[in-house]
Amino acid sequence: MKIAVLGAGAWGTALALSASGQAHSRPHHTHQVTLWARDPLQAQAMAAQRVNALYLPGHAFPPSLTVRADPLPALRALADTQDLLVIAAPVAGLRQMLRAIQGTSTPVAWLCKGFEAPVSLPYGLLPHEIQAEISAENTAPNASKGLDCAVLNGPSFAAEVARGQPTALVAASRSPQLRQLLVEAFHSPALRIYASDDVVGVEVGGAVKNVLAIATGLCDGLQLGLNARAALITRGLAEMTRLGLAMGARTETFMGLSGLGDLVLTATGDLSRNRKVGLLLASGQTLTQAVASLGHVAEGVYCARTVVQRAHHLGVDMPIAQSVVSLLDGECNMREVLAQLMGRGAKAETQGI
Repeated sequence: MKIAVLGAGAWGTALALSASGQAHSRPHHTHQVTLWARDPLQAQAMAAQRVNALYLPGHAFPPSLTVRADPLPALRALADTQDLLVIAAPVAGLRQMLRAIQGTSTPVAWLCKGFEAPVSLPYGLLPHEIQAEISAENTAPNASKGLDCAVLNGPSFAAEVARGQPTALVAASRSPQLRQLLVEAFHSPALRIYASDDVVGVEVGGAVKNVLAIATGLCDGLQLGLNARAALITRGLAEMTRLGLAMGARTETFMGLSGLGDLVLTATGDLSRNRKVGLLLASGQTLTQAVASLGHVAEGVYCARTVVQRAHHLGVDMPIAQSVVSLLDGECNMREVLAQLMGRGAKAETQGI
């Protein structure tokens, strides 16, 4: 299979390595993988060094992995030569990437997690909603109704996937054929791919867990204890589920890999950038200092407001996410956030999920 991964950050590179037959992953089953980088200088360095020294150092590229840096207007030509496209850009760049490949018949999946900042509506969109808008832009009489699209999501740190450590992801699409294609593309002895048709649930889980991981990092940084961490994760899962159900998702999706699984990993794992933001804020750093020290994108910082905006639009109560936004916006300090959360009125645990 010919696969193009569009985006050469840590996660896109790790998935490209896995699909191209890196050691420990699929020694007897490889694909022809193209890793596309937006920055020509980065692509040139990766092609020469056969490693992504900037975002995923220490993991050599196998022979079946090719590096390219075509300009955005040329991406459509690359897309048409592939069997599968995987967009590994942040959600803020998804709209531009989808427009660049508009018109191709090659199926596409994305890895990004979050809500886009508001464009034409008072709230931001999930990735599949962005794709639907772009498809609707083509009003020609014989225009395609849109690409076959999917989201690949779940509890996964790029470094562990690159090392070939056991990982499980969920491939969600309304198309059974595309779900199967993603299984064939990425399922291996080290990477297990489960299929789902609940695109909304998988995307909501991926977006909200990053915000909750910041809250959990704050909790741990303030040394509030393991009891507090467990309560925060559990009630955070309830918030995530409320929002998902209001958008048409299914409850069971949030008990799976893209819900509970990704939340636990991101909220407690030492490799989590969003958790690290919370820890740094608790140590006294400013938000600017915390983000600058990471060297990578922490999606929770950028999508916290859009998560809460969408929740407000739907009338969904998300007090933990709202508290994170208030803290990031400088409207209150950490002790005030804690007092607000603990001072809320008593209620039944399962009331409204």
